[in-house]
Amino acid sequence: MSAQALNEKDYFTDLSVLLDPYAYFEAMREQGPVCPLPNHEGALMITGFAEAIEVLRNHKDFSSLNSTVGAGFPLPFKPEGNDITALMEANRDKYMGGDLLVALDGEKHSALRSVMNRLLTPTRLKANQEFMVEYAEQLVKEAVAKGGCELVNEIATPFVTLVIADLLGVPAEDREKFREVIDNAPPPGNMNNEAMPTEMSVLVFLGTFFYEYLIDRKENPREDVLSQLAHAKYPDGSDADLLDMVKMATFMFAAGQDTSAKLLGNAMRYIVDVPGLQEQLRADYSLITPFLEEVLRLEGSTKITSRLACRDTKIGDIEVPAGTQVLISLAAANRDPRRWENPNQFQLHRPRIMEHLAFGRGVHTCAGAPLARAEVKVILERFFENTSHIDLNPEKHGTAGNRKLEFEPSFIIRGLSNLQVDLTPA
Repeated sequence: MSAQALNEKDYFTDLSVLLDPYAYFEAMREQGPVCPLPNHEGALMITGFAEAIEVLRNHKDFSSLNSTVGAGFPLPFKPEGNDITALMEANRDKYMGGDLLVALDGEKHSALRSVMNRLLTPTRLKANQEFMVEYAEQLVKEAVAKGGCELVNEIATPFVTLVIADLLGVPAEDREKFREVIDNAPPPGNMNNEAMPTEMSVLVFLGTFFYEYLIDRKENPREDVLSQLAHAKYPDGSDADLLDMVKMATFMFAAGQDTSAKLLGNAMRYIVDVPGLQEQLRADYSLITPFLEEVLRLEGSTKITSRLACRDTKIGDIEVPAGTQVLISLAAANRDPRRWENPNQFQLHRPRIMEHLAFGRGVHTCAGAPLARAEVKVILERFFENTSHIDLNPEKHGTAGNRKLEFEPSFIIRGLSNLQVDLTPA
């Protein structure tokens, strides 16, 4: 397909972009690192690495208000003047998920983020490690005994769901119920629902439970994250608002699913299809860390994020009026040839790999990044320990170089709908 034809596609609704969004982003890159977003008049797309960082770090001029719905969703108000900050806040309730941490700005975001940063500490993650290892071992051994599994839904999703449940302190009797609800929910940025791409019913369902948990932890504190949230304080020393903490707990539980689960599926594709890679990782587990960073660069779980210009500003030397919506393609920035040598090739020991944008940059950098890295590393080690070889099922997915894969219909998430793997026991 020609670059011109690709340029005419609507990124938010055209399902043909799902299979290979990178070809679409490359076609857009030919128009410059910042260019008009097709089919959305006045909106911009960023494919450049430097330009993406510039916007992600500029929380003064760019708001995250539209991050949950995407830059293709029409503004629910008419922007007027060179500073629309007050107008945006007056219309925040018209944005699905506009009250979630990921969409907040300024002092409100800073206060809540300071609470979250005190939760996911190295000490807390280390305490969660024992459960993580034991549960990973159980899941992998069961899969190996059967000779294979459907990795995304049988392994990745239950694993990351119960790990975050254990970390937070969700009661054991509720965990399976939560997993079923999340399994059946549409993905964020659902391309099959143009009118409402971000579905909040799951968060509402979970929120009723987390409200009860926090009420209980106020009276009966335990050694868990929910108890920390129930007694949290803002930086100025005042008690944190209970409903804010309920929303935070709910968002942490739900948002932690996609990044980690999809990363495992995306990583497994490289493990089985890059010649010699599986043998390298089996021989030296320390290579799993740089391997995952390169997968995050090439095939990160989040393809795009969105921003809204709240005042007249610039991106580089391009004038950006207040009210301009900006789609930041993290996936394209991570393959920008101005930043990365041979950007579309897998390279295990790529220099300065930690600079990739898979988890964002600036004040909205993904707080769960350390957990996602730890989860996937732990379960990959269990796979290597319990198998002598891993491959994709050829009847389901074809052979290397001619794979048949299905991706979730999301303009935000880059993740497989399923991945059938064949496992040869150790």
